[in-house]
Amino acid sequence: MTTATPKIAQIADSTSLPKWEAANWEDYLRYRDDPTLERVRLFFNQNYLFVDMGNEGINHASIARLFAMLFYIWFTCFPEQTASDLGGVLLEKPNTQAASPDIVLYIGEGVPQWQPGQSRYINLNQWRVPDLVCEVGDTTLSSDLDEQKKLYATLGVPEYWVIDVRGKRVFAFRLQSDGSYKLCTESVVLKGLPISLLDQTLERLSEGTNISAASWFSQAIANLNQG
Repeated sequence: MTTATPKIAQIADSTSLPKWEAANWEDYLRYRDDPTLERVRLFFNQNYLFVDMGNEGINHASIARLFAMLFYIWFTCFPEQTASDLGGVLLEKPNTQAASPDIVLYIGEGVPQWQPGQSRYINLNQWRVPDLVCEVGDTTLSSDLDEQKKLYATLGVPEYWVIDVRGKRVFAFRLQSDGSYKLCTESVVLKGLPISLLDQTLERLSEGTNISAASWFSQAIANLNQG
C-alpha cells in the first residue's frame, strides 16, 4: 500500500512549518522530479519525507554565504588541505535516504565529479559521503537538531554542524564509533578550529555584515596560526 505525501498545493498554501510525513521512495521521487517545483529542499529517511519549499530569508542567506567565505579563508590559510564546497547539492542513497544540506564540504580525494549523461545528484552508492555537512537553522532548527541529525548519522557523515541563526551559535557534532553524534568543541574535519571561534564570528553579524564578519575571522585565524 502506497502512503501518499501531502499535496503540493497544500504545502505551498500552508502557513505552518514543514514537517516530516510518512512516505515511500516513489513519493520522494515525485517531488524531486516535478519540473514545476523550484528551490525545494528534500529529506528522506526510513520512510519519512520532509519537504521544505520556503525561500531563503535574509538571515539564512547571509549566514550561508558567510560560511562559504569562512571555508575559503580557512583553506587559504591551510593550503596543504584540498577541499571542495558543493553548496546545497542533493545527496541520495537510492531507496533509503536523501538530503539537501545547506552546505556540503568534501576534503581530500574522492570528490564527486559530474559526467555528461549522469544524474545531477550525488549517488552515495557511487561516491563517498561528504566530510562535513551544515544546516542553517532558522525556521527548521528543531528538525535540524533532531531528524536531520539522525539522517546524517545514518549516512555516516563524519561531522555535522547546525548553525543557529537566531542564537548566533554553532552546534557541532562528531560521529562516534556507535553511529551516533556527540557534541564537540573543536572541529576534526577542519583540524584545530575551535567551534567557539565560529560563534564569535556569528556575533559580529550584530554589528556588521557577513563580509566584515569574514574579515574578522580571517584575522582571528592568522592569530591562531601565530599561536
